[in-house]
Amino acid sequence: MIDDATLHTILSTCRTLAVVGLSPQADRPSHGVARYMQSHGYRIVPVNPLVAREGGRILGEPCHASLPDAARALAAEGLRIDLVDCFRKSEDIPPLAEDAIAVGARCLWMQLGVSHAQAADRAQAAGLRVVQDRCIKIEHARWMASRAPQAEALRQSGA
Repeated sequence: MIDDATLHTILSTCRTLAVVGLSPQADRPSHGVARYMQSHGYRIVPVNPLVAREGGRILGEPCHASLPDAARALAAEGLRIDLVDCFRKSEDIPPLAEDAIAVGARCLWMQLGVSHAQAADRAQAAGLRVVQDRCIKIEHARWMASRAPQAEALRQSGA
């Protein structure tokens, strides 16, 4: 079980998010979550081989066929993938965990309903933080709400 302090550290330090399984359809959960994170200043890196094959873009960003492809494109900009957000079935996670390790991601995040104990153990053993069965949008909104009283106290103190 991951604690709130670790979640908050992940959300405050991981700014470039590769979203595996990001749908171009606005009514899909992956699209809504990625759009929300993008609207809060995160760089979204779409990973969807079907869209990438057509040279497509999602949320204004070029789509990549795989995590290694996305990592190479970001490296050309002097950036790296901080967090891999998985909108895939649980059984699809092991190779994604291996790719996340290979590209040097700092966190492997599995969305609501997605978990894989062996892949999580492998990623943790390689030094990644791992979040399972949680929605990054929900956790971000909760984190932002927890920060609101602190920000208000600072404003009132004149700091």
